[in-house]
Order: sequence, then structure tokens, then C-alpha cells
Amino acid sequence: MREIAVLGVLGAGQMGAGIAQVAAASGLTVRLADATEAQAEASRAKIGSGLKKLVERGKLDAASAEATLGRITAVAGIDGLVACDMVIEAVTENVEVKLKLFAELCAKVKPEAILASNTSSISITRIAAATRRPEQVVGLHFFNPVPLMKLVEVIRAIQTSDATHEAALGLAAAMNKTAVRAKDSPGFLVNRILIPLLNEAIFTLAEGLGSAEDIDTAAKLGLNHPMGPLELSDFIGLDTVLAIADVLHRETGDDKYRPPVMLRNYVAAGWLGRKSGRGFYSYAK
Repeated sequence: MREIAVLGVLGAGQMGAGIAQVAAASGLTVRLADATEAQAEASRAKIGSGLKKLVERGKLDAASAEATLGRITAVAGIDGLVACDMVIEAVTENVEVKLKLFAELCAKVKPEAILASNTSSISITRIAAATRRPEQVVGLHFFNPVPLMKLVEVIRAIQTSDATHEAALGLAAAMNKTAVRAKDSPGFLVNRILIPLLNEAIFTLAEGLGSAEDIDTAAKLGLNHPMGPLELSDFIGLDTVLAIADVLHRETGDDKYRPPVMLRNYVAAGWLGRKSGRGFYSYAK
């Protein structure tokens, strides 16, 4: 199995920062990249603050927190990732953006490096085809928040080599994650199952069949879910939910993935959930 000692993470938002933190905690050297070094450094500082809180709560010792943060280096753009053994892309869920970035990664990152995407819905086969090393492209779909969520979907494009697939599975194990193997299909496994549930909850709200609180309470107590579907949508980000639903609806042609008008309107209004302060619930401080 190919050894991965230096991991690059492209995109220093919530998902990218979480991936970087878990990778560093597992002993990997991590390069965390964003558009500017200042943006990447701000994300690294936020990771440090989170680690400090874990120390204060007695859930992590100070030496381990310091060592984890010390393994993360903030860098500017793809140029800071050229020497990585693997790069995980964790930018916005936009196919054109991802295709452009993977073409750039292929041109700049060392030839033997593996290129992975954290996409939650976009075809890994299509992403791989944007590079000159399609056999070295794989999907690694982590879940938010990455430090707490055990699951990783490992998605094999039709071009992905056995060696690349095994390396991706090995990385997931090294990061103490449980990997499930998924074929390259819209939404993979989890979102293929999840999006109809979220859509139906929103349709139920839009039709006035129950309040947001009642719908979520019904799901939590009646289905034994830890979060209700509207709470979960706010946590994921309504723009992300809409993007995934649109991909699934377009690629499968199945109306069970059709996004509700209410979801489109909320996104158009900028009501994106927790990250914007308002979604199906208010998060005003």
C-alpha cells in the first residue's frame, strides 16, 4: 500500500479544517491550503482554539494538542501542496470549481500523488477525467463535524486503480475512521438515502402539517434520530442541501430528489442555517 506521510487539504473551511485536525492528530504532517496564507492561518488558529477547549475540558492532554497543531502548516493555494503524497479537496460543492482545481492540482502536485475529493454528490469519475492521472483520483467523503463523525465514504471512480483505492482505505483507517466502499453514483450512499428525508420534512413544513419543532421532535422520538431533519438541514447548510438535491435530481431524473420551493427560497434569501444565523430556526446570538 502506498505510504501517505504528508497530506494536503485544499480548502480551509469547516470541513477542510476538520479533516486537517483529524489527520494531524493521527500523526500525519498536514498542509492546510486556502486562497491566501492568511485565510489558512486563521483556520489553523481556529483549530488551535478548539484543541485548547478540549484540553480545558479534560478530553485531551496539552502535549497532544500542541503536537497536533504543530503538524499543521498553513499555506497559500495549490503551490503550497506540490510535495504532498495525497491532497484532499474540500472546497464549495460546485462542479466547475472542482474540475478547474483538479486540473490545476494535476499540473502542479508531484506525479505520484493521489488526488481525492470530499464532494458529497459530484461524480468522482467526472472529476478524475479532468486530470491526466485519473487512476490516482478517488472520493473521500468525510462527515461534519469531522473530529466527531466516524464515517468516511470511499468512492471509487471507474478509472480509480486498486492501489489508489487501497491507499484511500488505509488513510481512513489511519485517521481512525470507519470506511464504507461506495460505487460512483450521484449522492453515493448516505446522501442518496438522506436527501429524500430532508426534502420530505421541508415539504411537510411548507404544507403546514406541523411546526419545525414538532417535525423534528417527531423524527427524534419516533425514528430515534439524534437530530431532526430540519435541524440537520440547518447544520449542514441549506445551500449545500440544495446543491446535493439538485445534483441527485438532475443526474437520476427521479422526482423524489426534487428540492422544495421553500428550500430554494430560503437559500435565495440567504437563510442558510447555522452558518448564516437563520434557517428553519434562528441562531441569533
